[in-house]
Amino acid sequence: MNSTQEAQAEERRQGGDVSVVVSGCAKDDAGTVFDVLRAAFATDRASVDVPQDITGKRPTAWVATVDVTEERVVSGPVRLGGPVTVDAQGGYWAVDRLRQGLADAFAVQVVGTVSGDQEEEVRLRLAAK
Repeated sequence: MNSTQEAQAEERRQGGDVSVVVSGCAKDDAGTVFDVLRAAFATDRASVDVPQDITGKRPTAWVATVDVTEERVVSGPVRLGGPVTVDAQGGYWAVDRLRQGLADAFAVQVVGTVSGDQEEEVRLRLAAK
């Protein structure tokens, strides 16, 4: 095995949890993103835990933890009412796998990254394909 393969294998052993924050969208679009995440991966957000609107003028964000170690097949493109911002934080391999899983359903654009020693944070913009 080369050093890249060894590093990826080590990341998989450390776990595939990614913290996901969905924001900048309507609650229905947030619900659609969580539905796709549940279809593609294991997540701590139950299907009955639908995003709710919060009264007031503060921005709303919805949060989940996604385990990307077992990837499932997403059936295809999914419609969104508008663009959705997703912030994902986890190991490099795990965040990349999450991005690839979302790309099965949405047009995914990376709009920002912050790299660390063991983890990265990526801001994604999702739109309908």
